[in-house]
Amino acid sequence: MTNPPAGIDWSAPQNPEAVRLVRAGIPALVEAVTSGAVSAGDVAAASLDVVRRLDRKLGAFSHVLVDEALAEAAERDAARSSGAAPGPLHAVPVAIKEENDVRGAVTTFGGSANRTPAPADGHVTARLREAGAVVVGKTTMPEFGQIPFTESRRYGCARNPWGTDRTPGGSSGGTAIAVATGMVPVGIGGDGGGSIRIPAALNGLFGLKPTRGRVSTAPHPFLWGGLGVVGPLSRSVLDSAIVFDVIRGNVPGDRFVAPPTTDFVDAARAGAAGDVAPLRIGWSTASPTPGVKPCAEHVAAVRETAALLTDLGHHVVEVDPRYPDATAAFVPQMLGGVRFEADLVEDRSALEPRTRRLAAAGFWATPKVVDAAIRRGERLADRVDARVFDGCDVLLTPVVPHRPRRVGAFERAGLVTSMLRSLPAIAYTALWNVTGHPAASVPAGFAADGLPTAVQLVGRRGAEVDLLRLAAQLEVARPWADRWPPLAD
Repeated sequence: MTNPPAGIDWSAPQNPEAVRLVRAGIPALVEAVTSGAVSAGDVAAASLDVVRRLDRKLGAFSHVLVDEALAEAAERDAARSSGAAPGPLHAVPVAIKEENDVRGAVTTFGGSANRTPAPADGHVTARLREAGAVVVGKTTMPEFGQIPFTESRRYGCARNPWGTDRTPGGSSGGTAIAVATGMVPVGIGGDGGGSIRIPAALNGLFGLKPTRGRVSTAPHPFLWGGLGVVGPLSRSVLDSAIVFDVIRGNVPGDRFVAPPTTDFVDAARAGAAGDVAPLRIGWSTASPTPGVKPCAEHVAAVRETAALLTDLGHHVVEVDPRYPDATAAFVPQMLGGVRFEADLVEDRSALEPRTRRLAAAGFWATPKVVDAAIRRGERLADRVDARVFDGCDVLLTPVVPHRPRRVGAFERAGLVTSMLRSLPAIAYTALWNVTGHPAASVPAGFAADGLPTAVQLVGRRGAEVDLLRLAAQLEVARPWADRWPPLAD
């Protein structure tokens, strides 16, 4: 643990019911605490104990807020005793990715260049607390999320709990590990090119990248030059929907605002109940990135999911998406995003050499250039709508082309090598950051290496509810939440 563990007798066994509830999902946990079966303090202690026991092997957390989490849990118990109405996340332990502000903790962006604690919560963290959540800590990421693997000089290599010699993906890899092992029921990630969906896929979780503008990125008007969005990773579709209904919305100053939508929880519950109108689903394993070919196991996952969706009553056909080339929109936004964030740090000399080189390489990605790239991406989105979503409601694809890399692939890699090793990993995901479409990673079983497989569902702009209904329907037909990594058993 980063902080000295105060307030808990770690030698004593934790409340077994609280330990079970941390793994049981949000509705069961909230019901148990509000009914008085367990206390918020017991739940926080159970969550922190799992972090203490497992995280030295995995590297999920960059900073564990032991005393703060216990104090916050005590506040939840006091509020319940006083008769205050519980929020939808009452006493739920949550983990927050390093790029999000948590008051009193340094927002490191995965590196060492910032040292001053944030004076206030960011929008998402504040919404979570208002709903009753207990913030357990900050999770690891590569510096500024510039690679889809969770490796950094400051925090080392995070490890996949399903196979600790493999990467958990990134950049929300720390959050994925924390949720996959039951350290917390749900955690917050960010996605600028696949950074929610890739770690969700590699760790057996559900992860939805929302429509751009669905969740405010305040205090920032936008993230990563418009590519970045914020959202949860969870073990179940319903848990993600609950969190989204808490954090979605906008504040003055947001650059992007998503179209209005209905409740995400209602959509997830309807899908789980089988209340899903037949959808037109197009599937394809063709890569948006020329020259990248998916491995046989990922092709099989898509084909098997297509067959299952057909059995569930949907109209499913193979399609040729004719993906447009998004490079001219993605690269300026990515470079501009890293350059902007690097310019804000307290000690630029403490940035990783790779980050400094990337920021220098993006000298030309000025705000004017980034704005032009955003407009180019919006035109690409219109082309995608015409090419893909005029003919289908949902597109089914792989999430990543290849099986998880071994850890350490970036420890000594320079800028060019890092980019070459990263590009294939985002082949199926980055386009949807450019266009702003919602896209979800949905577990699809396990490969021969014992690690999870997944498929991607992409929907129309503003149509997250279609993906939630469909994913919840798949979850019932092909359950995944009862499978745990060996380390978590």
